Amino acid sequence: MSNEWLAAISIFVDLSLVLVLFRAFRKEGLYLIIVANIIICNIQVLKTVNLFGLTTTLGNVLYGSIYLTTDILSETYGQKAANKGVWLGFTALLFLTLYTQMALWFTPHPEDFASPHLSALFSLMPRVALGSLTAYFVSQFLDVWLFHKWKNLTRDRHLWWRNNFATAVSQIADTLIFCSIAFLGLYPIEMWWQIVLTTYIYKFVVALCDTPFVYLGRRMGKKFEQEALTHG
Repeated sequence: MSNEWLAAISIFVDLSLVLVLFRAFRKEGLYLIIVANIIICNIQVLKTVNLFGLTTTLGNVLYGSIYLTTDILSETYGQKAANKGVWLGFTALLFLTLYTQMALWFTPHPEDFASPHLSALFSLMPRVALGSLTAYFVSQFLDVWLFHKWKNLTRDRHLWWRNNFATAVSQIADTLIFCSIAFLGLYPIEMWWQIVLTTYIYKFVVALCDTPFVYLGRRMGKKFEQEALTHG
């Protein structure tokens, strides 16, 4: 199966899982997807692939779906709940960085086979994690702020606009900050710019694809609120 088909399947599966976990665990399910995705995507991002003839990194789909998750949190539970999700993801990423580095400090057994592979992956983790932490912190709080700014300006109308606008703007900051800290100097400058461009494009494609999912998420959220009032 080609990388392009795998990317398309990944987008559908991951955006669907946001709704599945929301349906199963309500607000806690959205927090879970943020924590899980921020950890997994920061491991996947170490792998570069070709999509449609351009070089990019893995992890963009998982990371992009975090914006969907915070938008559903914002729409259903408010800005405070969305910011809490951002802090949970930030904390999870700090733990990932700490424990991956601690794993490298241990002296491996003479017959151990995993240590060289873990070293190859985790030795880059501090730079990747610093870039991810900084970019995540700035862009996610910017996304939540822009979402609610436009929600107030449009008087709670045009969900598709505030969803895509907030994500598109915040992802510019995210991509530039992350790629500068994590990859600048690691790759030739031409390849670095290609990674910047393709990373933003693929994240934005995920943002466009998540539009029907955010509407479904809002509908589910309203249903949950009605159920809570009925049983409350």
